[in-house]
Amino acid sequence: MDISISKVEKSRISEFDKSNIKFGKLYADHMLVADYEDGQWQTPSIIPFGNITMSPAISSIHYGQSIFEGIKAYKNHKGEVSIFRPSENFKRFNISAKRMAMPEIPSSIFIDGMKKLIDLDSAWVPDIEGASLYIRPFMFATDEFIGIRPAGKFRFMIINSPAGAYYNQPAKIFVQSNYVRAFKGGTGFAKAAGNYAAAMLPLMELKEKGYDQNLWMDGVHHKYIHEIGTMNVLFVIGNKVVTPDLSEGTILAGITRDSVLTLLREKGVTVEERPVTIDEVKEAYLNGELKEAFGAGTAAVIAPIEELFYDGLSMTLPPLDQWEISNWVAKRLADIRYGNIEDTHHWMEGIK
Repeated sequence: MDISISKVEKSRISEFDKSNIKFGKLYADHMLVADYEDGQWQTPSIIPFGNITMSPAISSIHYGQSIFEGIKAYKNHKGEVSIFRPSENFKRFNISAKRMAMPEIPSSIFIDGMKKLIDLDSAWVPDIEGASLYIRPFMFATDEFIGIRPAGKFRFMIINSPAGAYYNQPAKIFVQSNYVRAFKGGTGFAKAAGNYAAAMLPLMELKEKGYDQNLWMDGVHHKYIHEIGTMNVLFVIGNKVVTPDLSEGTILAGITRDSVLTLLREKGVTVEERPVTIDEVKEAYLNGELKEAFGAGTAAVIAPIEELFYDGLSMTLPPLDQWEISNWVAKRLADIRYGNIEDTHHWMEGIK
């Protein structure tokens, strides 16, 4: 598919301070836009980043038909830019689209358009380890109609932002018992905007208590662990890694999660994907068997958890320098992404 390109008259790259990269604060020069009308995708375009005009009656504002993805591009020591597993995000984006009654998008727009956009803005990809270009593809309904029905018009866009660490220090996690993120049969597996909107009040409340994120429980028994607000969660109990399985459709199938489990299994680490209760984690902590707990996600990458607060008990994890598994997998992922070791899985896709 042809993609028209309109370049900025003057780049804003001078605003980019590589020594002080803050997540989601600065955006690259260009963005991709494609509209879906009359049952088909129109010709996409890459245009200067800027505000968009819309009717106050568009259905996504009123009824939440909106989905997104999070992807990262990296620059290796040769100056080459590549994207981490974008094809997996493309598949997941269309899974979300189907669940939200939205049209699937072709790879010629999602993948090819993304690569052209990143190629055009390659100067915005940081050339230092620990930093990346965060890529945000998203789609929202644009019908100018406030009746409740699945929309027929949509807009797909991609914007990009230089990113440093999402968590600058180990996370403090609050085990949530008053609110629920997802139920079986709902949209928990989709990367839908509404999933995050419903988490804002609980997040605000726990931040007032000094915690960074929720650890969500199931909505029926309030004991089976789902995920953290920004990432999947993994526990090192004894000599094995345990993480909630995806069979109920209540947990996002994280690409970083899948990458971590793949690398750990190759290393010979015992990995269990199964239902995990918070009481099992509590018992492991009390018995001295809870060695590590960490999150895995595109924005957070590998985020160590220093504390889990549950039912009046503050479960404080051992010092990070004693952590073997998460430290190893974090370095392994970084080495692959920055081209320090061979990418045997072909996870890095070049933009040329």
